[in-house]
Amino acid sequence: MALAATKRVPGRWSTPSTNDDQVVSEHQPVADQGATLLALYDRAVPEVYGYLLPRCGSVIVAEELTAETFLAAVAAVKRRTVRQMTVAWLVGVARHKLVDHWRRMGREERNLRLIHDESVPEEDPWDERLDAARARAVLDRLGPHHRAALTLRYLDGLSVPEVADHLGRGVHATEALLVRARIAFRRAYEGGGDDA
Repeated sequence: MALAATKRVPGRWSTPSTNDDQVVSEHQPVADQGATLLALYDRAVPEVYGYLLPRCGSVIVAEELTAETFLAAVAAVKRRTVRQMTVAWLVGVARHKLVDHWRRMGREERNLRLIHDESVPEEDPWDERLDAARARAVLDRLGPHHRAALTLRYLDGLSVPEVADHLGRGVHATEALLVRARIAFRRAYEGGGDDA
């Protein structure tokens, strides 16, 4: 069935009505994005992998999470839940996969040791300029819960409510986690050891 050409008229869409079979329904199902995913694949893999690698610090983990991202994309295409397949959408899926990875790591760590609660000061006046390579090394030594919070907040630039949403926590709990994560980061950065 050939589709009728549509032309844009300010404020409305108009379609020629020469043949009712040619008029496109307004309630079409979501188009199959499988072909779009295939077309994007070669360009999207480096983007997704490039997003994941510096945030997880492990080639193996970045490769696994990249694969999980594309498996999730294929599943979404099969369910026809993707309106528009883009590289940005795939990077968003990768962000969720990374957060899931950090959650798994956090659960594993909690099973191995008790997480101690640190006193939380009201302000964090530390505003030294950080050496990027040293900061990355310190961030990699922190526990997954602290690394996840700091990465989402300061590397990805998400707001505290957005970080809370990604971590599945309340806003106040996330604010407290960010304060503890900054304290742990500062202690490790200044040579006080890894208190993550």
